[in-house]
Amino acid sequence: MEVLTSRLLLRPIDFDRSIAFYRDTLALGIYREFGEGGVGGVVFFIGGGLLEVSGSAPGGERPSESLRLWFQVRDVDATHAELQAAGVSIQRPPRNEPWGLREMWIADPDGIQIAIIQVPEDHPLRRRI
Repeated sequence: MEVLTSRLLLRPIDFDRSIAFYRDTLALGIYREFGEGGVGGVVFFIGGGLLEVSGSAPGGERPSESLRLWFQVRDVDATHAELQAAGVSIQRPPRNEPWGLREMWIADPDGIQIAIIQVPEDHPLRRRI
């Protein structure tokens, strides 16, 4: 199998609220919008991947708690300040983890946990082996 591109699909409980969160609050860039009349979706850039928010959660169910998003940023402390100023509920402020990453956690409007990660310059993830 040759994978040419990929995206993560989210089916939110409240479409407009989730679009506002990813577009306005997190300020993710838009790759594509589709549909009309309240039926459609928005595909956002998330680094090397795409996040599609479309449709709605079946029966208004909350997403699985096993789903997590992982966003790497250049400066997690600056991102923390930006998100806090934007009124995002910070689940856990930035801290250095034993595995060497600097992490903070937030949640989207449906409760999907989002890790915001900074990979320090001396971390093995930055080097090719």
